[in-house]
Amino acid sequence: MPRAIATLDPGYFAWVMATGIVSIGADLLGDQLLSQVILGVTVAAFVALVLAYAARFALYRPFVRQSVADPTTAMAYFTVVAGTDVLAVRLVLAGDPLVAFALGAAAAVVWVGLTYALPWSIVAAARRPVLSEINGTWLVWVVATQSLSIVATAVTPSAPASWLRAELPVIAVCLWGLGVMLYLILIVIIFLRLLLIEVTPAEMGPAYWIAMGATAISVRAAAGILVLHDPRAMVLVALLRPFVTGASVVLWAFGTWWIPLLVLLGFWRYVLRSYPRTYEPRLWNVVFPLGMYTVASYSLGHVPGLGFMASIARVWVWVGIVAWVAVLALMGAALMRALIARRQPMRGVPL
Repeated sequence: MPRAIATLDPGYFAWVMATGIVSIGADLLGDQLLSQVILGVTVAAFVALVLAYAARFALYRPFVRQSVADPTTAMAYFTVVAGTDVLAVRLVLAGDPLVAFALGAAAAVVWVGLTYALPWSIVAAARRPVLSEINGTWLVWVVATQSLSIVATAVTPSAPASWLRAELPVIAVCLWGLGVMLYLILIVIIFLRLLLIEVTPAEMGPAYWIAMGATAISVRAAAGILVLHDPRAMVLVALLRPFVTGASVVLWAFGTWWIPLLVLLGFWRYVLRSYPRTYEPRLWNVVFPLGMYTVASYSLGHVPGLGFMASIARVWVWVGIVAWVAVLALMGAALMRALIARRQPMRGVPL
């Protein structure tokens, strides 16, 4: 257990992200029982990881400093923000807006710290990351930013103060715009990395699925802005509606374009290059985009003229659920193998 906590993957909150978004997708499409069951797993995963991360920060700070100093892993800490926000949005659907507001506020504090501390630490380290050190994990920065926008719109109707109900829509719009700009900047760098530098099967990991997931969550954040009905937000929404709708359709199309390419890259990794098909925590980075694509398509599909997206979501939701079950089974099998391996040396010990 100490070794597992010390070497905990910085991006393990992708488990909460993936589980929470699959629960949201099931709830939106009417499967309440399945959604409730998956929500229970989400809460359990969140509590376990909060405790594990807290223990790691308190007891194994050298490991934390090492992961923060490495540009290839540091950005994975944004999964803490995104995972917390996904759970918050699911709790809004469950009728717990105040708990969701508290989680969103905590995630916002973490986001502010990470969004300035991580780039600053890279600059201050006097060692610039080379192109080969930038991978799909960096796009979790976009996912975390857009997740805050979604929480802001989700808790606006039940915000505990009138000034918050007036300001949260503005915050949501600004965060959405910031997330889109971050995506445009980072996706160009990642494309250059893929096309100009040789990529090994180990490097071509599940994190690249976030390229699609970041577009999907940007679409979902935009859909949340478009459905705001608070009178104080209506003027802002009316001014931005054509731009937000158009940008959302472009992002949805680009995210859809990513899916076959990512499947081909996975085929190259696992089949053509025979990479081991074993459990790794980053596999949750595949499940989250699949689930988010369902939620984004369903949400934007309620805009007039875009109903075909909702039809796609009703089918695609099962892709996310199957992927979630598969990765959960792989994780359980890996845990069982670890427990068996831990007990085996004891068999030869005389009593």
